[in-house]
Amino acid sequence: MARIEFNNACVDFPIYNANSRSLKNRLLNVATGGQLNTDAQGRVLVRALEGLTFTLNDGDRVGIVGHNGAGKSTLLRLLSGVYFPSAGSVRIEGEVGSLIDISLGIDHEATGRENIYIRGSLLGMSKKTISAQLEEIIEFSELGDFVDMPVRTYSTGMHLRLAFAVSTIVQPEILLMDEWLSVGDEGFKLKAKLRMNDLVRKTNILIIASHSKEQILQTCNRAIWLEHGKIVMDDDAAKVATAYFGD
Repeated sequence: MARIEFNNACVDFPIYNANSRSLKNRLLNVATGGQLNTDAQGRVLVRALEGLTFTLNDGDRVGIVGHNGAGKSTLLRLLSGVYFPSAGSVRIEGEVGSLIDISLGIDHEATGRENIYIRGSLLGMSKKTISAQLEEIIEFSELGDFVDMPVRTYSTGMHLRLAFAVSTIVQPEILLMDEWLSVGDEGFKLKAKLRMNDLVRKTNILIIASHSKEQILQTCNRAIWLEHGKIVMDDDAAKVATAYFGD
């Protein structure tokens, strides 16, 4: 069972060395993605998320929409534990898995096999668990003998296949995504799509930030529209998609 509870959650980023009036004025003029405030010490704060209140339960497939700078990536990072709320509260029950950056931790000087262990450990997998699934990961990646070569010798496609094969072996209760993953040539893309569909089907809660109306309608049963760090609309996916993208 998984559950996410946001209660008036806010995220602020302090801007240091911004005490001069002229710099504050320039920041006010160029800021489009958040809101500028000052704290008790007079430091400039960019409020990336403000007053977010919502609850997600098992079965929710939530699309996050909004223009660049609306707060989508900040929300995903808050959910993954990279950021913490500056005000309000966030309560998460269930194991969280992130597919936001599938290449995170990949060492270009290490072999593909070694990187499977590196990336797997970053995903919270034990060495024993990785070893038990090692051959499946290698087979899925289609690297063959290249798995024992340094990643710096890989093509971009090979690199992505390796990262995808490792990152999607986990089965979290809460899955975070920044756009739908599609990697490799046409043959591998079909494999990747089937694995992604299976991963989404098995997860308790899915949260995906997307600029694709089609993806939101195909994948989600609910959507949250963010603008300037605030929720504009939280409703059925089709209603939000129509309001945001238009007919």
